[in-house]
Amino acid sequence: MRITGGIARSLKLKSPKGDFIRPSADSSRERLFSSLGDMIRGKTFLDLFAGTGACGLEALSRGAEGGCFVEKNRRAAQCIRDNLQAVAKALGDRDGSCQVCLADALKWRPVSGSHFDLVFLNPPYAMIEIVTTRIFESIGKWISPQGLVIFEMPAGLDYKPDGWHEFKCLGKRGKGDPTQRFLRQA
Repeated sequence: MRITGGIARSLKLKSPKGDFIRPSADSSRERLFSSLGDMIRGKTFLDLFAGTGACGLEALSRGAEGGCFVEKNRRAAQCIRDNLQAVAKALGDRDGSCQVCLADALKWRPVSGSHFDLVFLNPPYAMIEIVTTRIFESIGKWISPQGLVIFEMPAGLDYKPDGWHEFKCLGKRGKGDPTQRFLRQA
């Protein structure tokens, strides 16, 4: 697994041993960030269920201002810290005012007044239908007015949270790789 674009392009990312996380594939992230283009520059992000932090780190490499990684597994959170340090070094020791929060995404709350322009949401697939309604209710309070949620889910699943409008989908809905849904508040 590596950073696919921007200043830290080709930087290898650490991943904890075991199968308890499912990082977004390089090709999937590359497609996503190519689609986002310059929209990333100067934005703040929230990477929920961060795993290795690949999406947030990719955003930093491509010009995001900073953000927050939320991950409840201690080993995965340490990998994010290590990966963040490596990306910051590639960016000239600019970590973009990022923080890594060791917390359950369902219970975590940002510092009062925090707003995010981009939210990367990649929950464990087995939990999607259980956690998504609750997560989207919370995200609605933290996202900037024109903010964007990128919601990764398995191909074939067509879950649409109430109060949100899907305006773009990357990947084929019926087969293969996961899809990435672009959502804004309705």
